[in-house]
Amino acid sequence: MPVATSPYDNIPAWTRSAETKEPLDWAPLKEIDLRVFDTPGGKQKLAAELHDAVKNVGFWVVTGHGIPDEEVLRQFSIGNAFFNLPLEEKQKHPCNFEVGDYFGYREPKRVIGSTGVKENIEMLNIPKYTANDDYKDVPKHDLILAHEAEIAAFHRKLFDNVARKLFILLAIILELPENYLLDRHAYDQRSEDHLRYMVYHPRTLEERKLIRDGEGGGHTDFGSLTLLFSQNVAGLQIRTPQEEWKYVKPVAGGITVNSADVLQFLTKGYVKSTIHRVVGPQPDQAHLHRLGLLYFVRPADDTPVIPVPSPLLDREGLLTEEDKKADPKTAVRGYDWTRARVENVHNKKSYALAYEDEGQKTFNFKGLEVVNRWK
Repeated sequence: MPVATSPYDNIPAWTRSAETKEPLDWAPLKEIDLRVFDTPGGKQKLAAELHDAVKNVGFWVVTGHGIPDEEVLRQFSIGNAFFNLPLEEKQKHPCNFEVGDYFGYREPKRVIGSTGVKENIEMLNIPKYTANDDYKDVPKHDLILAHEAEIAAFHRKLFDNVARKLFILLAIILELPENYLLDRHAYDQRSEDHLRYMVYHPRTLEERKLIRDGEGGGHTDFGSLTLLFSQNVAGLQIRTPQEEWKYVKPVAGGITVNSADVLQFLTKGYVKSTIHRVVGPQPDQAHLHRLGLLYFVRPADDTPVIPVPSPLLDREGLLTEEDKKADPKTAVRGYDWTRARVENVHNKKSYALAYEDEGQKTFNFKGLEVVNRWK
C-alpha cells in the first residue's frame, strides 16, 4: 500500500539574491569566531573581543557557529513556502495581541499613520521545543507540522551553538558566574523565545514617498538577544554611537546579533539595546521580497527583571543600594514584561509615523521604561 504523503512535503529551494551594487554606508561591526570558544582561554579571549560591542554598539556578528548553510537555507525555504500559502491558510493561527501573545501568524493589517498605506510585513513565530514539550498546545499550521522535526532541531541547535555561548561570554564580561545569565534564559525553561520567519514585500515608489521611507523611525527589541541570519537585500540600519544611521552588511556564514531591552534592564544600561530600523531596498533590489530568518531570545518566564549583582557594574557606579536590595519575589517577571510590551506595540489597528506621532513617547511597565519610537 503506498504511503500517504503531505501536500507540504516538497518545499521549493530558496536562494539568496545578489547583493546590491550601491555603495552603502556600512556599520563597522565586530566579528567574533565561536570556534575559539572551547579552546584553552577561548571564552576569556572572546569576552574581551566582545566587550566594546555590547557596551557601546549593541550589534555584532558571530561566525564559526557550526550551523551549515544548507540548514539555514532550508529554514529560509520553509519560511518562503509558508508566505506563499493562500491567505486563508495563514490566517488559521494568528497571534493574539490582545494578551501580548506573539506566537503564530502576524498578518499585514495595520495602516501607517494618515497615509492610507498598509504595512508590508508578514511574520510567523514558532515557540521553543522544550524537553517538557511546554508548547505542544500552541496551534501550528499544517506546513510547519509537516516539517516540525527539522524546525525543532534547528531551534535547539541555534540556541546551543550561539545563544548559550553568548550568555556565558556576557557573564564573563560582567564578572558573574559563567552560568548566571544562561540559567535565566535556559532553553528548557518556559519563555517567550521564538524562531521567526518574516518577509517585507516590495512597495511602489509612490508608497515609499507617502510613508517617507528612511525618515526617522526605529525601535529596540523586547527580549534579551536577537539572532539574524544573513540575506542579501539591504535594509537593516542601526543608530550608531555617533547618532548616524548605518547599514548592516550581510556576512557570509555569519549571524548578526543584537542585545535587547531586558539585558539593558539587567545591566542598568551597561549592555546596550540599540535602536534600529528597516528601510526600503536600493533600486537594484526594489522588486525583491526581503525574506528574514531570526531567533528571539527572551528571559525565562519567571526571571525577575532586576539588576544583576555584577562587580563590574558596582565599580562603574551603576548599582544603587536599592538595586542591591531589590526583592526578586516582587520584581517584574520576564513573562509579564514581554507580554505587556508585545500588547503595547501590536494590539492596534494603525501606527503613527515618527514625524507625526503625538502619542506615547515611552513605554513604562512597573518601572521598566523604553523609548517607544525614535524620531
